[in-house]
Amino acid sequence: MNAHQSVGIVMIEDDEGHARLIEKNIRRAGIMNPIRHFTDGTTALDYIFNDAGGPQLNGPALVLLDLNLPDMSGTDILAKIKNSDGPVRRTPVVVLTTTDDAQEIQRCYDLGANVYITKPVNYENFAQAIRQLGLFLSVIQIPDQADG
Repeated sequence: MNAHQSVGIVMIEDDEGHARLIEKNIRRAGIMNPIRHFTDGTTALDYIFNDAGGPQLNGPALVLLDLNLPDMSGTDILAKIKNSDGPVRRTPVVVLTTTDDAQEIQRCYDLGANVYITKPVNYENFAQAIRQLGLFLSVIQIPDQADG
């Protein structure tokens, strides 16, 4: 991700405490890409697809997605991203959620999720999972979205 320092990460997470923990541990792993945090799916999708200052042409470098949001399900957001026309559909999506139901996990992968992480209830376990995510993000290769 280092080649894409100016390309942002979109975090869709309605729990402010989880959002702070996720960002803190991503930063600890050395990921310095800008993070845009949204607490609902409607605003996040508007940013991804329409916002004049947003990444609508190339898509964000990554989407961190909670499934349990106040206005729509994360699976609906995942489907909109992965079924879209253009380069946004190639945006890697990491699902970060408390839902550990096997059918829900399979559904997310079927819809195009790249990674599914179940949030541990324990704070330290959650922090460790996010640190590991940060290490993962530091080594993954992001497709050049501009190639459409």
